[in-house]
Amino acid sequence: MARPVTLFTGQWADLTLEDLAKKAAAWGYDGLELACWGDHFDVQKALHEEGYCAGRHALLAKYGLKVYAISTHLVGQAVCDRIDERHKAILPAHVWGDGQPEGVRQRAAKEMMDTARAAKRLGVKVVNGFTGSSIWHLLYGFPPASGALIQAGFDDFAARWNPILDVFDEMGVLFGLEVHPAEIAFDIASADRALEAVGHRKTFGFNYDPSHFGYQGVDYVKFIHRFADRIYHVHMKDVWWSNDGTEAGVFGGHTDFGDVRRQWDFRSLGRGNIDFEEIIRALNRSGYAGPLSVEWEDIGMDREHGAEEACDFVRSVDFPPSGRAFDAAFSK
Repeated sequence: MARPVTLFTGQWADLTLEDLAKKAAAWGYDGLELACWGDHFDVQKALHEEGYCAGRHALLAKYGLKVYAISTHLVGQAVCDRIDERHKAILPAHVWGDGQPEGVRQRAAKEMMDTARAAKRLGVKVVNGFTGSSIWHLLYGFPPASGALIQAGFDDFAARWNPILDVFDEMGVLFGLEVHPAEIAFDIASADRALEAVGHRKTFGFNYDPSHFGYQGVDYVKFIHRFADRIYHVHMKDVWWSNDGTEAGVFGGHTDFGDVRRQWDFRSLGRGNIDFEEIIRALNRSGYAGPLSVEWEDIGMDREHGAEEACDFVRSVDFPPSGRAFDAAFSK
């Protein structure tokens, strides 16, 4: 059976959930991955307003849609980050509070715990998001960062996230980190180390998104093979990168998306460099049967055009695994 094709609503938070649901149904989607911002899914309303979660389901059902996961990238980012004025723009007012960094981190952690509780009320088994990182600013090695300094960052991640993951355990909900620059894990090596930091506890896994690996030069198919039992959700997103000389390299040169000097840019599905057939084959080998969720980003294309063609693209590249060897008929 084909996997459900869903649309991540994070890039559409300027629309009401009903407006987006109506559009997504017309484009051919099976469901939505609800962002915990805009009016799409409110964690505190889910916990404190009777009927809120049932109302979300009813609204989606009106358009023939389901919800398979919720996502809380913005609040999750603040759990481990070095907090500054950028975070005020992405956090709910009750999480930002007075903006004192440690208080923000503590309130973000509490909101993450509440998100696990809200996910259970909604009836979904996966929450996707970011973790933030206290050591991302140490990425480039000058002045050199000692091994102890880097280890302290992973220790900080474990100390802040293990209590959050305890609540996820209690609720029977999985957390899928979107491995991504600026997070504690941003490639295969750092994902290994993040798992080690939290003792390989089952609650912590990954929201797989190949677009964040390709332009870095990370093997995005190998990631699936390495972490087959930890891929709890999948984002379908494409990225283009140049193999020729560019004016702004992998680090972006402080340019905006869409700048012609860039070495890479996100693209609508099928219009970048990612080999999605190999991804589907790897997901089939891994046994992944969950949704394929379109995270649509392309600075050069109308988003409604892109979202519709992306849905068609995912259906065209997805195929079920074989239940038998192709040459089984010749075996005795």
